[in-house]
Amino acid sequence: MSGHFSRITIEPTGALGAFVQGVDLASFDDETLAELRDAFAAYSVLFFRDQSLSPEAHIALAERWGEINVNRFFAAVPEHPQIAMVLKEPDQTSNVGGGWHTDHSYDQIPALGSMLLALETPPVGGDTLFASTCAAYDSLSDGLKETLESLRAWHSSRHVFGAEANRPADLAERLGNQEAATQDALHPVVITHPLSGRKSLYVNPGFTVRFDGWTAEESEPLLHFLYRHIGLPQHTYRLRWEPGTLAFWDNRATWHWAVNDYHGERRLMHRITLEGTPVAA
Repeated sequence: MSGHFSRITIEPTGALGAFVQGVDLASFDDETLAELRDAFAAYSVLFFRDQSLSPEAHIALAERWGEINVNRFFAAVPEHPQIAMVLKEPDQTSNVGGGWHTDHSYDQIPALGSMLLALETPPVGGDTLFASTCAAYDSLSDGLKETLESLRAWHSSRHVFGAEANRPADLAERLGNQEAATQDALHPVVITHPLSGRKSLYVNPGFTVRFDGWTAEESEPLLHFLYRHIGLPQHTYRLRWEPGTLAFWDNRATWHWAVNDYHGERRLMHRITLEGTPVAA
């Protein structure tokens, strides 16, 4: 199924996401930007092929969308602190983002989303999975929806980026600033998306630790049910990267997972994250 805007062509990919054709992200007008904003609200993640973006052009693109969030844990691209370097070398076995998660849910004001640009990709593997937390909410029973809408959950960065994190040694050069991992944030379990107005399940295996007023042990069964439900195939899309592919996803409406199946190959991506607004029930 294809939808046509006046300036861009949209090809939806299923439960979420759409490929956008007919736009050069290094140079486009404000009318095209308005259509891209509408598409972003409608599809939650936009995919662009064959883009040639210097670091300066990547930054300029992000700044047209909003304020850049300078990531405090990722190694940055030299001379461009706004760009996080997502890199795995051939001799490394661990990757960044190798599990379902939502970026920055541990912040009081979570990030809007991220623009990830592929520079070097393995010949096979290194895909990214995306899941729609809006489609997952829609497919729940009315009874469970009602229960979840009364809950809030705690999110934390400590166990992932902090001193207590149990992470492989070969991630040490790619992640740092452990002393800054002191964020804990309380968010509604069901949020209303600020752009689309859809309801979205705002919990994720990477950073959610428990429901407010519940112990971690009490929270675990329901959280695990939600994690399995959101990750069902009918809620997901798998992106095959190529050099020059850019994915722009919405953290309020999606999860993502960087698949770590390309040992012995190099994968280099540049990521810019955008500041968001408070999430609300």
